[in-house]
Amino acid sequence: MDELTRLARLDDRITLVTGDLGFGVVVKFSEEMPKQFVNAGVAEQHMTGLAAGLALSGKIALTYSIANFPVVRCLEQIRNDVCYHDANVKIVAVGGGMAYGSLGMTHHATEDLAIMRAMPNLVVVAPNDPVEAALATRAVIEHNGPCYLRLGRQGEQRVYDTPPDFVLGKAIRVREGKDLTIAVTGGLLQNALQAATQLANDGLTTRVLSMHTLKPFDRDAVIDAARDTNAVFTLEEHSIVGGLGGAVAETLLESDVRPRVFRRLGLPGEKFSSKVGDQDYLRREFGLDAESIANTIRTTLQ
Repeated sequence: MDELTRLARLDDRITLVTGDLGFGVVVKFSEEMPKQFVNAGVAEQHMTGLAAGLALSGKIALTYSIANFPVVRCLEQIRNDVCYHDANVKIVAVGGGMAYGSLGMTHHATEDLAIMRAMPNLVVVAPNDPVEAALATRAVIEHNGPCYLRLGRQGEQRVYDTPPDFVLGKAIRVREGKDLTIAVTGGLLQNALQAATQLANDGLTTRVLSMHTLKPFDRDAVIDAARDTNAVFTLEEHSIVGGLGGAVAETLLESDVRPRVFRRLGLPGEKFSSKVGDQDYLRREFGLDAESIANTIRTTLQ
């Protein structure tokens, strides 16, 4: 939000539309720039249609709500009002994955990447840490067209010491390795790097790719990884159906490139989670903590 506030000071076209929440985050923005802030109330469909109208009138409109509310609840408006008209709307969801884990499956955003990947004209971005989140905010504002920006919650650990070269549609090679690749999106970069460190104790070197953009997708980075390393693992706090794992599988199959081992790490797509707890607890339950990731990779390679 700090980056958005800074950008809005420089460009009065930027207008933030919220669904009657997030005031602990947006209050500074709303007080400093009241003419660039709209509270649409608990009416996400209206919020999205309003943003589309603002965008078609020359504004850079952002919608903002938590988890599924700015996506699933108003998918028809996203499809028909925003994407069909190629409107300059940025759909911002906070609490991606299981960040709001204690509130149950209604607040788990675990199918959103698959849904939004299917929308024509829509750029889909899921940054991996606060540094990437700030860079992604700037990038989607600069992009002329609809974008989906999937964020975590406040307080995520910073991974980068210095800002990386961030370009929409271009993966970031965070760690080098020759034995296997972990491609990761949506907030699990720290866990991937910790798992890579554990695997190094077994003599395995790991390439770690931050796949912060799912659409447009960096096919070259995935193909290079499959050719350069023996195994490719995808990691996401999302259903393994249709998200990063699906994008990588599609890329490799269509490119006729076959790593010796390929596996998707994420949430099973067969049923909704009945588990409730904080994000760290749920990550452990679904094998998305660093130790579980490393153990799954060891077992798969064996």
